[in-house]
Amino acid sequence: MKFVVRGGKKLRGEIEVKGAKNSALKAQAASLLFETPVEIGNLPQIEDVSRMNELLTDIGVQAEVRGERGLRLHAASVRRTELNKDIAERLRASIVLAGPLLVRAGRAVFPHPGGCVIGKRPIDAFLDGWKSFGAKIKEGAGFYEIKASSLRGTDFTFRKVSVTGTETLMMTAALARGKTILRNTACEPEIPSLAEFLNRSGAHIKGAGTPVVEIEGTGGKLLRASGAFTVIPDRIEAGSLLVLAAALGSKVAITHCNPEHLSVLISTLRDIGVPLETGPDRVSVREPRTLESIDMQTREYPGFPTDLQAPFAVLMTQAQGQSMIFETVFDGRLNYIEELNRMGARIVMCDPHRILVHGPTALQGREVESPDLRAGLAFVIAALVARGESHIKNVYQIDRGYEKIDERLRKLGADIERIA
Repeated sequence: MKFVVRGGKKLRGEIEVKGAKNSALKAQAASLLFETPVEIGNLPQIEDVSRMNELLTDIGVQAEVRGERGLRLHAASVRRTELNKDIAERLRASIVLAGPLLVRAGRAVFPHPGGCVIGKRPIDAFLDGWKSFGAKIKEGAGFYEIKASSLRGTDFTFRKVSVTGTETLMMTAALARGKTILRNTACEPEIPSLAEFLNRSGAHIKGAGTPVVEIEGTGGKLLRASGAFTVIPDRIEAGSLLVLAAALGSKVAITHCNPEHLSVLISTLRDIGVPLETGPDRVSVREPRTLESIDMQTREYPGFPTDLQAPFAVLMTQAQGQSMIFETVFDGRLNYIEELNRMGARIVMCDPHRILVHGPTALQGREVESPDLRAGLAFVIAALVARGESHIKNVYQIDRGYEKIDERLRKLGADIERIA
């Protein structure tokens, strides 16, 4: 499957942001903490959500689709404690199931999680955290086994901020015995959203969304759902669309988003000359007269998101002057620049974490392959900016996080089609 894109067209209209991938996946995993069914609404129709459902049903969770964007999960009977290797190796977020599975069933077996090819990300924070709770860990040929007859509260400090680590250990602590304090935790909006739902359902979590989270565990007592969990808007998709609109839009409105979750990006776009207007749940972008270069450094929330680094690099190829982009969060996340240079960009790799982008440059359509989810969307933006026709292969990576992006962009006037 690939996208065929014919670039050079201005975009106009409104595009709605879908539910956040990273909120939906954690809500799905949290269903293992409940004795009652969990209702989830505003689910994005993306590959990662489907893979998580497959993992859950494989271990015995009953899943029922409700309408277009609803899901009912009931973990009344967990038959297995081993995650399906073939599925888990394709999904980075599969590791979040291990914490709830461990605290519920006393055992979890999983392979090293997969997902994007941006370097095999270490899972030391997860393993060290579970050891701190009192779990025993066995590492075999391609798998990890975690066991504990009972988990006790702990005081654990993350050496490096981890969003998924924070969420996973927070869910583990929710059913453990006694009090847990997690320090140097991530502050992304998806974390307090999950904590609020768990608290409504009987958990006792304080400080979610700050660097210190305190959890008073239930001692093994399962939670009872109080109302549905509504997936928050995807701030990364919203940010990607803002960058796209800045590069191509004559007048584009991004709706059903939360501008407060994008304050650093919005401020950066204004600084480089993009006219923006924000409302409670929308951002409108008008065509800039000119784009000025700017240096950017990725940071954990509320800083500039690492997931928007590649799309922003494409935007800087159209800006006046030289921009330095400094990736501080993930190793191997600048591997896409060779493909952009083949399209006509002038990007110099300074070291594994820093690039210099010289602009403006006229991009030309080429055949490229998506190396990961976010770089794949960056290639879509580059192809829409470029003159001529581009073929973007490995569309599965893009489908993992962006719902039917080709169909939605066509409504704005983009010339993009999906071909088997």
